[in-house]
Amino acid sequence: MNKTQLVDAIAKKASITKVDAKKALDAFINVTGEALKAGDKIALIGFGSFAVAKKPGRTGRNPRTGAAIKIAAKNVVKFKAGAELNALVK
Repeated sequence: MNKTQLVDAIAKKASITKVDAKKALDAFINVTGEALKAGDKIALIGFGSFAVAKKPGRTGRNPRTGAAIKIAAKNVVKFKAGAELNALVK
């Protein structure tokens, strides 16, 4: 499912216009990104939680030449599904 299909499904399920559904989805994405950037964790009971984890720098290998390369440390977004979401998928 892509973003357009998700907006359509939200609009239908919530009985709102596609424009309002797109605004709501965009707002959720923006607020989530800003909160994670600020170091906050987002927990939606039953759905799941979003958090930022630090990946340490490490040494890797260039697959073409075999030379060692340094891979920089970075922050990554982690998502852990909640119990209700897991139950829906089973």
